[in-house]
Amino acid sequence: MELIGRGAAVFAFVLLTIVGAIFSFYLIFSINQPYMYPIAVSFLILTIISGFFNVFTSYSYYRSYLYNSYLERIRKGLKPLTRYPTVAIAMPVYNEDTAVVKRNLLQLKKMNYPQEKLAFYLLDDSTDAKKREELLNFCKSNRIHYMHREKRSGFKAGALNNMLNKLDSEFLAIFDYDEYLTNNDFLRELLPYFDDSELSYIQTEKRYFKGNFFSDTIDLFDALFFKFIQPARALNNTAIFAGSCGIIRSSYLKKLGGFPEYIIEDTFFSFESGLKGYKSLYVPKVYALGKPVQTFSELAKQQWRYNYGDTQFLFYLLKKLRGNNKSKKSMSTLSRIDYMTHGFGLNYISTIMLIFTIVSILIVFSQVSLLNVSLSSIIHGENINFGLEVLGILAFLFSILTPIILTKLYFKSIKKGLMIFVLNFSLVFIRTRAAIAAAFNLKRTSNKLWASTNVSRVRYRKVAFALRNSLYEVFFSALLLSLSYIALGVDNFVGGVWLLWYGLLYISTLFLFYKYG
Repeated sequence: MELIGRGAAVFAFVLLTIVGAIFSFYLIFSINQPYMYPIAVSFLILTIISGFFNVFTSYSYYRSYLYNSYLERIRKGLKPLTRYPTVAIAMPVYNEDTAVVKRNLLQLKKMNYPQEKLAFYLLDDSTDAKKREELLNFCKSNRIHYMHREKRSGFKAGALNNMLNKLDSEFLAIFDYDEYLTNNDFLRELLPYFDDSELSYIQTEKRYFKGNFFSDTIDLFDALFFKFIQPARALNNTAIFAGSCGIIRSSYLKKLGGFPEYIIEDTFFSFESGLKGYKSLYVPKVYALGKPVQTFSELAKQQWRYNYGDTQFLFYLLKKLRGNNKSKKSMSTLSRIDYMTHGFGLNYISTIMLIFTIVSILIVFSQVSLLNVSLSSIIHGENINFGLEVLGILAFLFSILTPIILTKLYFKSIKKGLMIFVLNFSLVFIRTRAAIAAAFNLKRTSNKLWASTNVSRVRYRKVAFALRNSLYEVFFSALLLSLSYIALGVDNFVGGVWLLWYGLLYISTLFLFYKYG
């Protein structure tokens, strides 16, 4: 049954690509004005890029089905621990809720492993003096090494590297401050894999505690990566170390010179580890649960950080592969494609979506004199064929159906599939701005881009908060809705509806800031 479900999802991805390609070629061959050619070619290029991602995603998605068999073969060769290696367990924090930090550290200390072989580290970069003092006293009372830096250089990677200079444990396990250990056999179950002397790190599946509809949708948003993309990547030895809920061999980390000090140090570390020829492994099992993302502001900041970091990584990757022949030889073509798609991924579903929208505006108005399909002609069945507008509608429908099929098959929810589709549009400007900031090396962080989420329940204040944080989206939506009205005014019904739908999708950012804070 699962194989049938995966086949259906792959079919949706491939069909979306085929319809998009036919749409592009129809556009090129139907035009009769020279000024239309640049628009048609632009749309074709976007379709090729989109098609590559759709086909590669479907390939990865289908291939992930093979991962359980691959992992099972490895498991059969595992031997129980006869020697307990030393392990450092580190938790980096930065002005976090001290009650949550203390609770989760105490839970980590309950790990089913010889305590004399464990060393616990709290890496506190907090600027709040009261929090620092509270956490320092807590660590003294619970035999936890407390480390504080006056200057927070290098972000999380800097804190980890500062600890690495003093680390003498054989392995390093990392947990984020909000992750509560739910399986005390974390080390006992995972360390046997390191019997393979070439294994650099293991990443496990990351999930959140249950919350409201919004936070549970975000959990699925991330689960799609851990359920399907990570297993497919792991078959190519490119499983991404996701920053926490994982274990690293300390000696290999030191040979790499520690974590690259970027905002997403985990991706950079994974890539550097692969370049050295080390192995990686992904274990699709949940050992800890994180705090759910309950506000849209939190999601916006998270996605800003991800895309800022991914854009930095894309430039880093291109520079490494272009300038180092040894790098090219040490990494397979599939591995290079994996990392390329990772760096380009969020840019694809943000910047490319924005460009698609702009090109769509040009298509709608360039085609007014070429092919008009009015509401009257649709009602009376006139001029209905698989022309430009019909193909566009089909492509758009399949782009909606794909996440719905995935979430319905694997998470039993159509509503969350629709929400994921809307979220991708609501985050377009946020991700695009992050990409631009990274490309031009702007230092501004996401924390300065959005106001506090502690918004009063007074309605007008919530509206003001939402408007203040979604100005780009509101202006762009207003433009799309105005153009939709103009298209409808010249009897271009399908074009008008097309732009109306885009306008509603982009203004969803305003609604989500209002609804979820």
